[in-house]
Amino acid sequence: MKENLYEYLAGNEYPGRGICIGKTPGGRKAMIAYFIMGRSVNSRNRVFAPIDGGICTMAADPSKMTDPHLIIYNPVLTLGNTTIVTNGDQTDTIRDFITRDICPGYGFEAALNTRTFEDDGPNWTPRISGVVDMRMGGYKLSILKSDNGNEDSLQRFTFDYPQPLAGEGHFISTYKCNGNPIPSFVGEPLPVAMDGEDPDEYAGRLWEALNEDNKVSLFVRAIDLATQAYKDVIINKYKTVEE
Repeated sequence: MKENLYEYLAGNEYPGRGICIGKTPGGRKAMIAYFIMGRSVNSRNRVFAPIDGGICTMAADPSKMTDPHLIIYNPVLTLGNTTIVTNGDQTDTIRDFITRDICPGYGFEAALNTRTFEDDGPNWTPRISGVVDMRMGGYKLSILKSDNGNEDSLQRFTFDYPQPLAGEGHFISTYKCNGNPIPSFVGEPLPVAMDGEDPDEYAGRLWEALNEDNKVSLFVRAIDLATQAYKDVIINKYKTVEE
């Protein structure tokens, strides 16, 4: 049973940061979405900005940035025929392991074996990551989390989808819902329906579904699996001081 991702997000005040990866209904494209939300001034003071092959986070107003730790990173990077998407600086770790070919075919897992959840107790925010084969559309998702909020126990889960069906995707987020402390995501990634070929329309529907008070930025990439060409869409709630 596939979830309606728009309805799921509309009914969840604070899933935190989320990744959705899947194939479009026609089966010719892979679609990637990544969004960030924030409750604090520091978390909300961000925008996505394009860089070569991906995006970085930037302070909307540098004078208001109190702590760049866990806030400023590269959420999306492209390496050859691979797109990497994560909620932290583990994007760079994954890229480095794949580049150096330390564990052929398993660089994603090997890289994440060197990392843990974020050091932001009492939430201990999970690290969520994804990697996409831009030729076949197969993908992996990972979550590194504490054991029910206990920082003394690390849990690592990797989910492999080498042959996704057309119109099917999976969604994972850092949090299950809002709370204090915020409960981590639980279980396997949610199977979701992928309904559309146009990244602008997909991004617009996702953005509309996210909580108005807490949403910060959204990124969507549509990849043509025949050519590996891609189109990126960025939506930011806030503007930089230069704009």
